[in-house]
Amino acid sequence: MTLTALNVFLGLVVCLFAVSLYALLITRNLIKMVVVLQILVKAAILAFVLAGKLRGQVNLSQSMALTVIVADTIVAVLGLSLAVQVRKHFGTLDLKHLITLRR
Repeated sequence: MTLTALNVFLGLVVCLFAVSLYALLITRNLIKMVVVLQILVKAAILAFVLAGKLRGQVNLSQSMALTVIVADTIVAVLGLSLAVQVRKHFGTLDLKHLITLRR
């Protein structure tokens, strides 16, 4: 079996997805979680583009990727603003400390 460019690209997408999923599981800081979620979504966007290339519908996959990028940016802004407010209110961004708080 020969390695084509699409096989290499698929391997990189899977590796990026796996690494970001692992980082999401071990991260406890809210801001780091937002950054890791951004990387995870970028892996999904690359998978969309790869699927579009394989099916011959590159324009459709690129427009879907652009839509996901816009929605992901909005989610990131909201997540970071929430993290700033949590830091102001509780004084920490560590999830272990935030889980034990009752208010």
